[in-house]
Amino acid sequence: MTELDPVERLLQTARDETRDDSFRVTGVMMQYYVVCKRELWFHSRHIEIDRGNEAIVRGTHVDETAYSEKRRHVSIDSTIAIDVLDDGRVLEVKPSSSLVEPAKLQLLYYLWYLKHVVGVEKSGVLAHPTERKREDVELTSAAEQRVEDAIRGVYEIITTESPPPAVQKPVCGSCAYHDFCWSC
Repeated sequence: MTELDPVERLLQTARDETRDDSFRVTGVMMQYYVVCKRELWFHSRHIEIDRGNEAIVRGTHVDETAYSEKRRHVSIDSTIAIDVLDDGRVLEVKPSSSLVEPAKLQLLYYLWYLKHVVGVEKSGVLAHPTERKREDVELTSAAEQRVEDAIRGVYEIITTESPPPAVQKPVCGSCAYHDFCWSC
């Protein structure tokens, strides 16, 4: 018997109300897939990070305070948590544009999930309020392919027995998992 493609497996799991959550992908997992595959693996194993980490505290503060009067928070299937603006667009808030590609993939995943699981097509806005930047994001066919390729990549990483090797990157210094990679 051939194994289901990870994209089909995710869709099947998401659409089945009696699912066992055998394969679930969150927005954070999509972000980690771009930033650091090792971080994704740790996260998939529920290895808790230090919520007091300076970068996490800053990001949480910006997310909680920006656009608070213009958006409402929606949780779907215990899988994605999105903010919807008054005009119906999905909003993703990040404290800086330094990691714009991971943030964009996270938002594209939310749009993909809404389209393919919920049956609702939306556009999105990626906002960096501390920099006064906003970018409109649309789920094009190329973006859908990018999301599906990332889903397959996430599946490949989280189903391995051990984490991918550590790769030194500029973001490592502020990463909450830093000690898991560089303390030895």
